[in-house]
Amino acid sequence: MSIKRAHVGVVAAIILAAGGGFVAARTLMPGASGPGVEHVENAHEEGEHAEGFVALRPADAPAAGVQLAAVERGGGIDLVLPGRVAVAVNAQSVVAAPLDGMIVDIHVTVGATVARGAPIASIRSPEGGAIRADVDAAVAKLEAAEALNARNQNLYEQGVIPRQEWEATRAATLTAQAELRAAQAQAAAMGAPTTGGVATIRSPIAGVVTRIPVTPGSVLDDGMEIATVADASKTELVFDAPSASIDLIKPGAHLEARWTGGEPLVAEVIGVAPGLTTTGGTVRARVAGAIPPPGTVVSGRLVGGAGDMLTVPSEAVQTIEGAASVFVVEPEGFRVRAVTKGRTSNSRTEILSGLNGDEQIAGRGAFLLKAELGKGEAEHDH
Repeated sequence: MSIKRAHVGVVAAIILAAGGGFVAARTLMPGASGPGVEHVENAHEEGEHAEGFVALRPADAPAAGVQLAAVERGGGIDLVLPGRVAVAVNAQSVVAAPLDGMIVDIHVTVGATVARGAPIASIRSPEGGAIRADVDAAVAKLEAAEALNARNQNLYEQGVIPRQEWEATRAATLTAQAELRAAQAQAAAMGAPTTGGVATIRSPIAGVVTRIPVTPGSVLDDGMEIATVADASKTELVFDAPSASIDLIKPGAHLEARWTGGEPLVAEVIGVAPGLTTTGGTVRARVAGAIPPPGTVVSGRLVGGAGDMLTVPSEAVQTIEGAASVFVVEPEGFRVRAVTKGRTSNSRTEILSGLNGDEQIAGRGAFLLKAELGKGEAEHDH
């Protein structure tokens, strides 16, 4: 005849960070008492709450050396790509010479912060002088047309000339206005040259000057680079991908990037460009939120393809009581769950059964939970 326990004590033994940094659920023998002891109504409830459970709140897990990880889906590819943080393509501008000429002065230095419209360089050009002359001629033509139009309007109102003659001079005035606007627009695009043909080339964006390949006295053709300006606040991740994998990587795929200075970055692939040679191609990904400065070296792991296989970090899979298991996150700690594992590739292990894909689990440092679980069970046996 079995004897029903009236009360069972459960105590949480606190282990300092130096010795593990978390709390393991442990059972006490009947009759135990003291601070921190929580009484449970029956033995069934005791086993349900204590067996295979480590009481470590998810918020405290990183401080104890346990990193949380998500269960991911993939199956077509599992790649680790070398990469770096780069200025976004649409966040940098090559400031080029809009006309032939010679550099008179450079107004900035490499590393200087410039506002949009800030002067970058001055260039002297005969073409610039001709453009400015066109503007001056258009101004003179408009002034003459406006004067004639005012005179003919007055004469028409006095009945001296017919309406058609006044309308002809009015049309000529409108044409002169249009020609002046065109000449001024062309001059503005060419750096608004002075009467001496000196044009000021300005930055089209705000940012930092990253390159100046010319010096005063340099003779440039139309379109040659004067400087490069980049907005370092707009960055993205750039990865080098092997040529055999380019066709497998699709825009919209998610990847995890790691770097030495902080937490992993979750990014989305926004473009895949084959290389000009057979050596591979470039994958660009965008990160939502904070990102390291340009030039930071990163490594990205991309899981994707047409498959729907669940994968977890290989270090998340621990052998407990002879079975492959993972620690699944619960509000008050981590619960052991047995799984069936498949192939392992690039530090990821396929999970054939035991998870549904929505769980959050213990990744790096899961072995610490296994060790603490072993301590709790050993003390319970004694």
